[in-house]
Amino acid sequence: MIFPNQTQFYKGKVRDVYTIADKYVVMIVSDRISAFDVVLPATIPYKGQVLNEISAQFLASTADIVPNWMLSTPFPNTMIGYNCVPYPVEMVVRGNLSGHAWRTYKSGKRTLCGVPLPEGMKENDFFDQPIITPTTKAKVGHDEDISREQIITSGLISEEEYIALEQYAYSLFDRGREIAKTRGLILVDTKYEFGKRNGIIHLIDEIHTPDSSRYFYLDGFEERQATGQPQRQLSKEFVREWLMQQGYTGKDGETIPEMSENVIASISERYIELYEVVTGKFFSKKDMNYASMQPSIEADLERIEAELAAAG
Repeated sequence: MIFPNQTQFYKGKVRDVYTIADKYVVMIVSDRISAFDVVLPATIPYKGQVLNEISAQFLASTADIVPNWMLSTPFPNTMIGYNCVPYPVEMVVRGNLSGHAWRTYKSGKRTLCGVPLPEGMKENDFFDQPIITPTTKAKVGHDEDISREQIITSGLISEEEYIALEQYAYSLFDRGREIAKTRGLILVDTKYEFGKRNGIIHLIDEIHTPDSSRYFYLDGFEERQATGQPQRQLSKEFVREWLMQQGYTGKDGETIPEMSENVIASISERYIELYEVVTGKFFSKKDMNYASMQPSIEADLERIEAELAAAG
C-alpha cells in the first residue's frame, strides 16, 4: 500500500509502519512471527489481530497515566496514531527474576544495567520492588543492555526526561500488574517505548502484549516456587521452546525448521487463548482483506485530520 502524503515506510519483523505527512502513523500488525530475532517463514492466522486488540485495550486503560499515540483502530489489526519522535531506549521493567535477568544472575553477576541484584534469590522470585533494566533499540540484531548512568552521561536522554520516563514506566507496570491480577495472572516483565510530540512525552508502540511481556499464572505460583517447579507462563515463550526442541536457537548456520499446518494451527490457538485470558474477552476472528483496507484507512485519516483541525 502507498497512502496519500506518505513520507516514510518501515517494515519491521511483525509490523508494517506508514508515516503520513510526518504527522500520523498507520501501523498494521501482520501475522508474521519472529523468534530469536529472526522472522519465521510461516505466518500465524489472527496473530496480528490478537496483538493489536490487546495493545489497544491496554493503551485505553492507561491513558490517564501518560498520553499515548493511539487515535483509532479502523481494523482489528490496524492502529492509527500520532507520529512521535522515539526515545532511543526501551524501558524494560522487571517484577521477577526471570528470563534475561535470571540468566545474568545464574552466571554469577549481581548487577544488571547498573541495578544491583540481591543475593540469595531463586529463578522467578519477586524483587522487593520492580526494577528497570533499559536496552538500546537496535535497528538490526539484538538490543543491548545499558545503564541509567550511561544513558544520561552519554546524552542519549537528559536526566530530567529520563526520570520522567522511569516514573511513567513504573506507574504503567503497577497498572499492568493490577489488571493482570484480576485475570489470575502475574505481569512478570515487559517493555515500554516512549516518544515525544510537541514537547510532550507519549507512550508509543505496543503495551502489555504477549510478544512484549511475560505473564505467569497466579494460581499455584507460590507452591511452584517453594518446590522449584517451572512456572506456568503466558507468553510467546512456547514458540521459542518448540524451535529449540527442533534444534533451532537462532545461531548462524542453523536451519529454521518447517512448521506444519498442525503446528501453525496450534500456535494460532495459543495466541487466541492468550488474548482471552489477558483481556477477559471472547476473541472474534476477523479475516483481513488487505486490498480493501486502504480506502477505509484513508477515510479514517481524513476524519482524524478534520477533527483535530476543528479542535484547534
